[in-house]
Amino acid sequence: MDWDKLRIFHIVAATGSFTRASAALNLSQSAVSRRISALEGELKVTLFHRHARGLKLTEQGRILYETTRELHERLAQAQSRLYESRAQPSGPLRITTTVGFGSIWLTPRIAEFLKLYPEIAVTLVLDDRQLDLAMGEADIGIRMAPPVQPNLIQRRLLTVRFYVYAAQSYVKQFGRPDSAVDLDRHKLITYKDDLSRAPLPNARWLLELEADPLKPRLPVITLNTVYGVYRAVQCGLGIAALPDYLGRSDPTLMRILPELEGKKVDAYFVYPREMRDARRITAFRDFMVGKVAEG
Repeated sequence: MDWDKLRIFHIVAATGSFTRASAALNLSQSAVSRRISALEGELKVTLFHRHARGLKLTEQGRILYETTRELHERLAQAQSRLYESRAQPSGPLRITTTVGFGSIWLTPRIAEFLKLYPEIAVTLVLDDRQLDLAMGEADIGIRMAPPVQPNLIQRRLLTVRFYVYAAQSYVKQFGRPDSAVDLDRHKLITYKDDLSRAPLPNARWLLELEADPLKPRLPVITLNTVYGVYRAVQCGLGIAALPDYLGRSDPTLMRILPELEGKKVDAYFVYPREMRDARRITAFRDFMVGKVAEG
């Protein structure tokens, strides 16, 4: 069997969609479909049931997918061993985390890591959605929620706390609230209501805190990322709850209503089980643990 077709089959089976597979493979959807049809012709079996909602593996497809999944894991292990055979940790390292944490907290610290390990080539993939580590979309994830995928090793890295912030320019123009009730008179910034991956359990808590049920508070602007909310606050558009790593890092922001604190969120360091012995993984893990310990 042609390994290239098997590789494409593996991605299609894992994603359940020609569209998602074509994006992961950087091929056109028609090219992916042709390769799968050619593989089915060579094997003389049907590998997928095709329907409007996507693809579903046939019994023969499931048998083949079990084999390609095992091959994928063994190849990843072999690649890790080849890289780790060198004296220094080396090789590519793809790290994914949220846009806010990656831009503000992580990126400034990467320079120090690269000085320690110059043979590691880091790629940062900043995305508020969770990339699929098992599918090789990244090697390491720093996530603001426990992973739900199987076969991932997780370690709690730090606890993120949410406080209320405003830009100094906003306070100068509109004043500073003295209590939660005073928020009725201020412009509030919040997260998108239907964002299931919102970075805190209740994204609208400032709108609801001691609010008059007959006069609900309305946000002046709603955004779907932490970084977007941070930039809106920074520009003086209003008041918002921000993670402490963002608020502390910006001298133009003021923490207001210091008695208020949102629910804490634990951040996790996550990587595939088959890469647990990869030296570039353990080097970055130990580096991150040290940086968090420094505060």
